Amino acid sequence: MDSFVSTELFKWVILPVLIFSSRIFDVTLGTIRIVFVSRRLKYLAPVIGFFEVIVWLLAINTIIANLNNVVGYLAYGLGFASGTYIGICIEEKLAVGNAVLRIITRIDATQLIENLRARGYPVTKVLAQGKQGDVSIIFMVIRRCDYSEVISILREFNPKAFYTLEDVRLVSKGGFPFGRVQRTYKLRGPFKFFRKGK
Repeated sequence: MDSFVSTELFKWVILPVLIFSSRIFDVTLGTIRIVFVSRRLKYLAPVIGFFEVIVWLLAINTIIANLNNVVGYLAYGLGFASGTYIGICIEEKLAVGNAVLRIITRIDATQLIENLRARGYPVTKVLAQGKQGDVSIIFMVIRRCDYSEVISILREFNPKAFYTLEDVRLVSKGGFPFGRVQRTYKLRGPFKFFRKGK
């Protein structure tokens, strides 16, 4: 084994690949952990942080033991960049938490609002004055996983409407109609969790 570790193949190929892979893994976990912290998932974030730091220590230890390996440095940096990207992609797929959707439209929004409410979405409408005249501002607190559905409804009834989406840290469950309660995460057994209110 020692003879294999000392080979050029291990030093310049296998070792950088291991460093690259470990960095992807720990940075991906770190990105997800930060998102979970911002969503107040206080039980999941520490568990992810535990595995994140273990993998990071292994990667750092490998780098320190091979300070003269320039390819290892490149693998470390590329792994960090790749892990950040992959972590963001995973977070988008998880769509954890809630968001405020603000829609500003100049045309009549009655059909849009009725359709959204018929599908169980809470809608608040406010009349306002814009640069080019009267507008309607529609506020909605939605689960992030419902974003695509709501936007598809919006584009069906008013494809030219202006809208913004903002993350929400905390929402009272009473604000959601039956069947659209925000998802919560709970630990169940060692390092396992399940979702409620899907």
